[in-house]
Amino acid sequence: MKFNKKQLNRKLLKIAAPIAIQGIVSATLSMVDNIMVGFLGETELAAVGVGSQLFMVHYLVLFGILSGSATFMAQFYGTKDMPNIRKVIGFDFTLLAAFGAVVFILVNFFTEGILSLYTEDPAVKALAMQYVKINSLSFLLLAVSAPLEMAFKATQQVKIPMMISYVIFFTNIAINYVLIFGKFGFPKMGVAGAAIGTVSSRIIEVIMNSFFAFRERNEFCGRVRSYFGWDRELIKRIIKNATPTTINEFFWSFGQTMFVAAFSRIGTTAYAAYQAANSIFNIFNFAAFSIGDAALILIGEKLGEGDMEYTWKLSKHLIKASLLAGVVIGAITVILSGSLSGIFNLTDTGKMYTRYILIVFGATMAADLFNGLQVAGILRAGGDTKFAMISESMCIWLIAVPLAFTAALVWHLPIHLALLVTRAEMLIRAAILTRRYLSRKWMNTVITNL
Repeated sequence: MKFNKKQLNRKLLKIAAPIAIQGIVSATLSMVDNIMVGFLGETELAAVGVGSQLFMVHYLVLFGILSGSATFMAQFYGTKDMPNIRKVIGFDFTLLAAFGAVVFILVNFFTEGILSLYTEDPAVKALAMQYVKINSLSFLLLAVSAPLEMAFKATQQVKIPMMISYVIFFTNIAINYVLIFGKFGFPKMGVAGAAIGTVSSRIIEVIMNSFFAFRERNEFCGRVRSYFGWDRELIKRIIKNATPTTINEFFWSFGQTMFVAAFSRIGTTAYAAYQAANSIFNIFNFAAFSIGDAALILIGEKLGEGDMEYTWKLSKHLIKASLLAGVVIGAITVILSGSLSGIFNLTDTGKMYTRYILIVFGATMAADLFNGLQVAGILRAGGDTKFAMISESMCIWLIAVPLAFTAALVWHLPIHLALLVTRAEMLIRAAILTRRYLSRKWMNTVITNL
């Protein structure tokens, strides 16, 4: 196939834009949740931030499983093999339901011990326990909605998840407003109200994803039994590909929670600022990382077709687009850091830290996005998940995590400088991933003879 940049840019925009909008809506929702809870005080904001770490670990492990299987869905889509796409979805659902049940039991029976890893403040811990226990039903609900959402993206029906995200956004805000602050005759529930709002939104998410998945106009629609009865060789390959991505996301997400464990020990105000800045930056981050999701979809499709030369040109074009997006979005973050830091109800010191943290995030955005594109987009699209896992996990755990604790507990750096030191690891990771990319060893077709 002839490589047409204008045609590719239109297709990239068609796929990436809805994914970006969905990500922005989700990140904005998280930020609004934090703003609402933040009006209650820094302790409440820190509690939701600490409690959210467990859900982040679960979601990113879940994402690891799904992105490993999305390689197959994207490549099957290249050959229009819908029966096998349905089987991948059914396997994902079964695996995630079992995983969700295990996590649900663990966080309900060992809540205090787990949260003690992230905070020593008894007031923060007490509120975080309340948030986690109520919200724990989300672990089970995501087992249904997440595989369907990934399938919509892999089959390039990206407008459906975007539309669902709108509904979830407004539903969650409405429930949060009523229950957090006790409006319209309801009791003022604070942090517990935020948790109930999230669970309610997850229930609606399951209903809507199921509705769109099982209507006839949907590309992978089929009878329920067609999602099961898996082929042994297919499952073997999915597990082989998804195991490294799952381990990768677990160690990456657990590494992020270790940053929380380190930074929270600098002080409650410092950590509240970190949580606030994270919520704000995620809006920009999700928009930028839509290119990574689009890369997995587009590159996977072309590898499924067996067009290696087009795939190589496509990957180079996507790298240029990601670097440009990283520079532009990073610059916008830095420029708006002063205004955005005033959104939350923080002390003057907290607002100052929030601004400095946003500047650090913005300044390192290009490197962050490049690494994300390589690991979650290009390498995974070709089934090169083992190398992605080893390179990212080693850089985070052997470099970034030790730097975070050293900066916070030994050097006693302020929160923004501790974060800057920690993110220096990204440059080393980028060098390793660039070498792998140039070798072309990631260019594999994983659905051969299936």
